[in-house]
Amino acid sequence: MSRARADEEEYWHSSKFRAFTFDDEDDELSQLKESKRAVNSLRDIVDDDDDDLERVSWSGEPVGRRNKLPSFQSLSDALSDTGVKNYAPELRRPKAEYKICSLERFRSLQDKLVLLDEAVAGHDGNVITAVLIFLKRTLRREILFRELEVRQVALCHLIHFLKETGEQKLLLDLLRFLDRTEEVALSQYREHLNIQDVEKRREFLKGCIGLPFSAEDTSHIQDHYTLLERQIIIEANDRHLETAGQSEIFRKYPRKASILNMPLVTTLFYSCFYHYTEAEGTFSSPTNLKKTFKIPDKQYVLTALAARAKLRAWDDVDALFTTKNWLGYTKKKAPIGFHRVVEILQRNNAPVQVLQEYVRLVEDVETRLNLATKYKCHDVVIETYKDLKDRIQLTAYKCKVERGSAEEEKINSILNNMQIRWKN
Repeated sequence: MSRARADEEEYWHSSKFRAFTFDDEDDELSQLKESKRAVNSLRDIVDDDDDDLERVSWSGEPVGRRNKLPSFQSLSDALSDTGVKNYAPELRRPKAEYKICSLERFRSLQDKLVLLDEAVAGHDGNVITAVLIFLKRTLRREILFRELEVRQVALCHLIHFLKETGEQKLLLDLLRFLDRTEEVALSQYREHLNIQDVEKRREFLKGCIGLPFSAEDTSHIQDHYTLLERQIIIEANDRHLETAGQSEIFRKYPRKASILNMPLVTTLFYSCFYHYTEAEGTFSSPTNLKKTFKIPDKQYVLTALAARAKLRAWDDVDALFTTKNWLGYTKKKAPIGFHRVVEILQRNNAPVQVLQEYVRLVEDVETRLNLATKYKCHDVVIETYKDLKDRIQLTAYKCKVERGSAEEEKINSILNNMQIRWKN
């Protein structure tokens, strides 16, 4: 009995046999007409209510939606789908599960493939997906994979459908069949997003390091694992300090969230906020993080500045930009530009005395004047107009300062200085 059933399945699901038909066996036109009718029937059952639809590209990707990114940018580029993107401008796919019209009459492999080709030719993502669901259910995997390999549009639809529905095993089997080893690795790596337990996630990431990634992505996977391992240590230590009330900064600024699973830049900000003065040898030290993960100077300075300015630690801000040459002379230097330093300080309500020190360091005169005027750094404006020997602008600015103020007296003193050779 089981042998008879197996023979029956082989008959319907294999390309070796064709279904009986009263039509001429060579009449391919009748097959084509039947496929077109089925495709049109599928279109008719699609709900056109825009409220229930997502916009998707022909590759199956939802338009305007971004995938969740991991913590490392170049890896996120690799994690984006690598399928062909230049199909049709836009298709619509219902959020709800598709209804399947009667496709059971398409029993032979040839009929099913004609049906699929007609669906693709119609440029309708709804219909393509519906037909693929039918083929997935009625064809053996090796046959389905083989036929989709030469039908790239349908293949990309199925890959995206499997990702959306979470059919991970079938997706991995398909990618292995296509010899897309790196995509297999990336697909397995994505599974860490579904692991809530932090220790299990750490172990899973450790296992991902040996997967067949590119050399660059292998490095990022290693960094991801190292970062999570570091976060687990920092979190346990800081939770203990906070609970015990042993640290002044945790008493003054209680933590709002756990550091676990946060991106690298967020971890660096956290470290600059709570652990700025720690020695490089500790896991929570900002300089240790910078060295371990090769954080660029610009990113480090931006993050450290934001953290220390939020704490109003102006001495730390000053030290961040102070450098000393071999002769022992000090100077201010900013890899991000002092105009950005001023903007960050102002957002953190830095006092005028602090602001104007950095406004003075802005090299471009026009930018310096704009910032000084905007943030009422009167001394900087006055000194700049004096250096420019612009009597007219200095006289006009006198109207913008308070009468009887030190700034007004300073302007009057400069205007009355006979040794200055004014340009106007």
